[in-house]
Amino acid sequence: MQAYRIKPGGGVRGLALVELPDPRPAADEVLIRVRATSLNYRDLMMARGARDEIIPLSDGAGEVISVGDAVTRFAAGDRVTSCFFPNWIDGEVRPEYQAEALGGGLRNGMLAQLVALPERGVVVTPAHLSDEEAATLPCAALTAWQALFEQAWLRPGQTVVLLGTGGVSIAGLQLAHAAGLRTIVTSSSDDKLQRARDLGADDTINYRTRPDWERAVLELTEGRGADLVLEVGGEGTFAKSNACMRAGGSIVIIGGLTREAAGDAGVPLVARNVHATRIYVGSRRMFEDMNRALSLRAIHPVVDRVFEFDQAIEAYECLESQAHFGKVVIRV
Repeated sequence: MQAYRIKPGGGVRGLALVELPDPRPAADEVLIRVRATSLNYRDLMMARGARDEIIPLSDGAGEVISVGDAVTRFAAGDRVTSCFFPNWIDGEVRPEYQAEALGGGLRNGMLAQLVALPERGVVVTPAHLSDEEAATLPCAALTAWQALFEQAWLRPGQTVVLLGTGGVSIAGLQLAHAAGLRTIVTSSSDDKLQRARDLGADDTINYRTRPDWERAVLELTEGRGADLVLEVGGEGTFAKSNACMRAGGSIVIIGGLTREAAGDAGVPLVARNVHATRIYVGSRRMFEDMNRALSLRAIHPVVDRVFEFDQAIEAYECLESQAHFGKVVIRV
């Protein structure tokens, strides 16, 4: 089979296409013919900081072509999608789960024609989705789901602020809109803001023409503030996210995207009872809950561009440019 490997020190342009032996599934594994993968900001960081050769990408979807002798959840022909953390089934996240993230330091990822994964680490692909669409779900969409419904426990009519129009924010917009939440989306591009409105965004703010976007959020909410901000900006936006929150609201910091927030932000957080937490994707149980919601409302993830397998470097460069809206996908 063919696969890509990250070369230490090579960065994005050091991504190398290699020939490898076809994997064979262990007793508890399924062998997947990968049809599509998608990129996350984490994958850029992995390429830039790689210390060992590894097959990258956590997100992929395809078809089971064979199973190990002990497998009971899947059979050949099933359409499946990878879990970011193959061993995090439910409950609290644990360090050992995080160490096993696909496409990271200990475990190869999905940018290959064939991948063997433990049956506990894959989910059934929703029938209404293409493989390209399903491949966008394991990281960005599940992160947004956990922020909205596992951490903030938002209810219809409450307000969420979504920073930018990358994969997490656009998935969050779609999920929040389907759940009856009020959505406010920020971007520096009027064209992207129009696309966000077309997806159901209730309000949009161009932070280039309105640098004090936190005040705009307060104006839009008649001074009350937002119930939740999906914080993907880190040091550059955390203080503003805090300033536009209602008392008792939530800031969910997206792990893997942000640096530590400014040290002086803690006092107003405490004084206003704002809850700030960092999350990192989610469990298989959350993934299956999300897929039921996607199927019920026939939600299709937003795929900005699809690159062919031999265009993997171009796909990375597209993500690096930040010109995308939603997700960047590689067809295998």
